[in-house]
Parts: sequence; C-alpha cells; structure tokens
Amino acid sequence: MTYSDVGVPRTGLSQPLYGAGMGQAISRFFKKYARFKGYASRSEYWWVALAQFVLYMVLGGIYGVVFASLMENSPNMDTYNTGMSAGFEAEGGAAVALMAVSLVNLAVALALLIPTLALIWRRLHDAGFPGPFYFLGFIPVVGPILLLVLLAIPTRQEKHQTIWADPTND
Repeated sequence: MTYSDVGVPRTGLSQPLYGAGMGQAISRFFKKYARFKGYASRSEYWWVALAQFVLYMVLGGIYGVVFASLMENSPNMDTYNTGMSAGFEAEGGAAVALMAVSLVNLAVALALLIPTLALIWRRLHDAGFPGPFYFLGFIPVVGPILLLVLLAIPTRQEKHQTIWADPTND
C-alpha cells in the first residue's frame, strides 16, 4: 500500500466504482465484458459513453474522408445531369480503402456491442430500474430520450434488488 492509496476505498469488480476516472471506467468496462448482473455508477457509464463517442467520431471522420476522395475521383459522377445518375464506381485502391474502413467500423461496433449492453444494463440497475428497461430505447422518437434520462438518474441504493447483485463477489 502506498500513501496515495490511503483513504481510497477499494472496490472489487462486483461493486460499482463511484467517482471513477476515465481510465478506471474503461478498464472496468472491458473486465466486466458480459456481466449483466451488478451495478455501474454514473461515472463508469458516462466515461465509457464519451470514449465510444470519440472513437466513433474518429472512425466516421476517416470514413468520410475516404468516401469523399472516392466520390471526387469517380469518373462517372455527373453533377450537371438532371436525370438519374449512375452513381459512382469504386475502383482500385479507393474501393479497398473504403471497404477496409467499413470493416474496421463494423468490427469495432460488434466488439463493443455486448459490453455496452451489459454496462447499460448495470447502470439501469444502479438507478433502480430493471435491465430490460433498455428496450424502451427502441420506442420511436421518445424511447432514446427516455433511456437517456433513466441512465442519468443518480444511484438509488434503496431500489437495488438482490436479484440484480453480482454473485461473483470479486
């Protein structure tokens, strides 16, 4: 134990880490990859949400640059044609680059799908709601807003249920 550890409560992965920093939140996000039982603090959730937002913005920017260069160099783009356009043809290296960026984007999204769903599930538990409330987000227009509000609600320990607790106790 070092002097910097004095007074800092040690919490295992089975407990939420209130006041987590970005590095701690991301580390716990991957360590609790597919744990739907337990709780996640607001800081654990929002730091990961911010990191994912930045990651997807960077990937989207790269995709946009590659796509724009592909559109600019496409021989079949006729901007003055008022009729139906044939679109663009992806040829050579540009087509490979566009496909590679698309596959990286897909791989990242698939790799983060389960841990993100598990984190949202645990965050809902910590706010006092059952995990399946996640599916409220699929209601058109109001669902995502409602889910965002539920995820922002502070911890309500009086609403925690034993069935939601993480049995691993690590």
